[in-house]
Amino acid sequence: MPRPRQGRVREIESLAEFEEVALGGSFAGCRVQGLDLTEHTFTLLVADTREAVFLGCLMEPQALAHVRANGALVFPPVPGLPFDPYRGRLYAPEELYARLAVDGYAATPDALTYRWFQETSGDGDVLSSMLRSIHDDAVSDALDELLAGKGVVGVMGGHALARGDAAYDGAARLGRDLTRAGLTVATGGGPGAMEAANLGAYAAPFDDAMLGEALTTLAAAPDFRPSVGAWASAALTVRERWPDGGPSVGLPTWFYGHEPPNAFAAHIAKFFANATREDGLLSRCTAGVVFLPGAAGTVQEVFDAATPNYYESRGEPVPLILVDHAHWTTHLPVWPLLEALSADRPMSRRIALVDSVTEVPAMLAKLSA
Repeated sequence: MPRPRQGRVREIESLAEFEEVALGGSFAGCRVQGLDLTEHTFTLLVADTREAVFLGCLMEPQALAHVRANGALVFPPVPGLPFDPYRGRLYAPEELYARLAVDGYAATPDALTYRWFQETSGDGDVLSSMLRSIHDDAVSDALDELLAGKGVVGVMGGHALARGDAAYDGAARLGRDLTRAGLTVATGGGPGAMEAANLGAYAAPFDDAMLGEALTTLAAAPDFRPSVGAWASAALTVRERWPDGGPSVGLPTWFYGHEPPNAFAAHIAKFFANATREDGLLSRCTAGVVFLPGAAGTVQEVFDAATPNYYESRGEPVPLILVDHAHWTTHLPVWPLLEALSADRPMSRRIALVDSVTEVPAMLAKLSA
């Protein structure tokens, strides 16, 4: 009978961690994710691997046979996949856009994974479905590890907002201001308002002039249509000119794979399941959510965030701020419904409607007090 484990299971996600644990001679009960262990055969042959789980790790046949015989559970790599379902870390822009400059967007891991998703999502194959679920769970775990203890503020808004638009510039300034206030900006990770907020977070460590110059560079490729390659290359050019920008998080999805991930989120949690992505984003916004003008997707997000506030299912309600009075009261009258829903409930003290992104930081501080 398996021994009960006490406390959090040790996850090993890098060779440095693997070598550190190896010094103690035991991997018993550990979770080892996505590592090439072909150069560590001797370590695996002499170490205790009882109840260890190896997820997608490469091993020499001798080591593989030994750890299995010693009581480890091994999930081998799956050949032919354009992604690692067992990954122990989030994506970086450079990873998703690898080979862009050489072979174009169609050859990037992002595009290849979207193609795989299109080919398998409707085929009813339980293996494909399982691999997508394992991947999304691994990414969720990595996201939790990254955001533990951080004040996360979500910035939601339409994907159609073009670079060069005044509203895009405003969303970028908002992301910069929130990051400079010590918060971690999280977005849906795509183009439009999402990219603008991640760009602003990236610009936070630099002087104010940098953002203006970056916006001018990006405006030359205002949309990801007709060329994702040109759109992404403009962002990567900005990153190369100003390396080591501020961190932020993006949560895009291959469910909407025709919308590419933006390159300004330092940490990208890309999911196959859009429902996992949506709830995963909003549930982690512990410091509040800002809603810029948007359409159906943004409206859905308003009420996805309002529901746990209403029921207090995640504890104290978090601030929800809608930006642009005319948009949210006349064009899409979400605000009156949100007000009515929150009447006589604690969440009523945590919602606000403002006219401009410049009002958001002060309002967020007020609602959080």
